[in-house]
Formats: sequence, C-alpha cells, structure tokens
Amino acid sequence: MSTTEPQQGMAFYKMHGLGNDFVVFDHRAQATPLAPSLVTAIAHRHMGIGFDQLAIIENRGNADAHLVFLNADGSESAACGNATRCIARHLMNETGKTDLTLTTGRGTLFARDAGDGLTSVNMGHPQLRWDEIPLTHEMDTLILPIDGDPTATGMGNPHCTFFVEDAEAIDLHTRGAEIEHHPLYPERTNVQFASVIGPDHLRMRVWERGVGPTLASGSSSCATAVAAARRGLTGRKVRIDLDGGTLHVEWADDGVWMTGPTMHVATGYFTPEFLDAHR
Repeated sequence: MSTTEPQQGMAFYKMHGLGNDFVVFDHRAQATPLAPSLVTAIAHRHMGIGFDQLAIIENRGNADAHLVFLNADGSESAACGNATRCIARHLMNETGKTDLTLTTGRGTLFARDAGDGLTSVNMGHPQLRWDEIPLTHEMDTLILPIDGDPTATGMGNPHCTFFVEDAEAIDLHTRGAEIEHHPLYPERTNVQFASVIGPDHLRMRVWERGVGPTLASGSSSCATAVAAARRGLTGRKVRIDLDGGTLHVEWADDGVWMTGPTMHVATGYFTPEFLDAHR
C-alpha cells in the first residue's frame, strides 16, 4: 500500500493487539512528514482515529523492516511489543515469510509465526541496571524506595511494576498518573499492577507512559514477567491476563519472547481536509 494517494489523502492501517491499538504508516515506498500536531490530532479518539501508539514502517539496513513508534502525546518510544507483533504479522502475510528480522530503537528484534494465528516477538534481553532503565541514581532495581515496593525493568522503555493482592481494586487513573511522573524516572515510566493468580499465571493492568490506561501492553507484559521471575513469584514462562486478553511471555536465554493474537482492523485514508487542518 502506498503511503500517499493524491486523490484520497494519506493511507494508514488500523491494528490492535488485545485492544492495545495502533495507527500504522508504511513509509517503505515514500516517506511523508508527520508533524507533532498531526500525530496528536490523529490520536484524538473523537476528532481523529485514536491510538495508543503510532507506528511507522521504514526500509533501513538489511532487516525486513525498521519500525518507529510514537505515543499518543507525540513522544517517541523505542519499543512497543504489541505493535511489533501486529506489523510482523502484516509483513508475514505480505511476504509469505514465517521468520522476520526487525530493527527498532530497542535494537534488532526477531519475530516468528507461532501457529494458530499467533505471532511471537523476541523483545530482547531485559535491562536490569539502574542506568539502563534509566533511574536517576544508583539503587537496587528489584525493590524501589517507592510506597508499594515496585520493581524497575527496562525493555527499551522504562517500567515500574507493583505486585498487589488484587489488581482489579487499584485506582489505575490516580496511581498510574502519579507513578508515571515519579522523580526516580527521568524519562517517565510505564506502570503495571499485577496479582499472582498461580505459579505461572498473572493478572495485570497497565498505565502506559504518554497514553494512560491501556487494554494491553506487550513491553509491560515482558517487564512484569521478568520482575515476577526475579522476585521468585513465578517461573520464567508465564500467562498474563490483561484487560484486553491474554499474552504468553517467556524469559528465555536469548531474550524475552512474547506471544499473542493480532488484528488488522482496517485500511483507510486521512482526507486532504484533515491533513491540511493539522499540518
């Protein structure tokens, strides 16, 4: 699909992974400038299309594709696990391949067809040192000096994971917004609240940096699985039930693999009228 069509405006895909939704632009044939004002206009749930992240597919280097991610507030994110899975499935359908190499701000990621319509992505090794995540100063990342004793993890973006008795009882809007801007996180943070259901089973809710509450988050699921394993709450292979559905995460020797379903909802065009109003 060409990114621009003179008579119709600018083409896009709408996709989601368990309700974590994305607007995707394909810039492999032709790149179109995306002003911050246009990104935030597209993100608006009533006056645009709405998304948790915006993703751009590019040709760069020898990988199958290079992916760039923007949050709904226009800020850039190096990683977005569910968007990576959605785009990987799109590229597999397009090329017939069952294994892909993708580059992102997080680094080189690998994707594969997991069968039964599921897609797996290796999100790389977790970042466990304070300066990798990053935090403001040196500390033990396993238990942070924040009320609730959360764990810090980096997955190409920062995460703060709280293990609670009942994730359903958390006031996600209030607590998530507060922790996103905690002074220990100089780049802000994604926030997760997880309950242990069984030895390899978690229930998790997510506040996403620059977005707010989301139905699912791939990088948050990976960070939570790593944090749970580090704290001895689960093994290294877990089922995570989110508001939008279930992901399976395995912290393997070669990185953190995340597996789940994807959905390509629609292909459409932003009209010249909309684009002109927000350039």
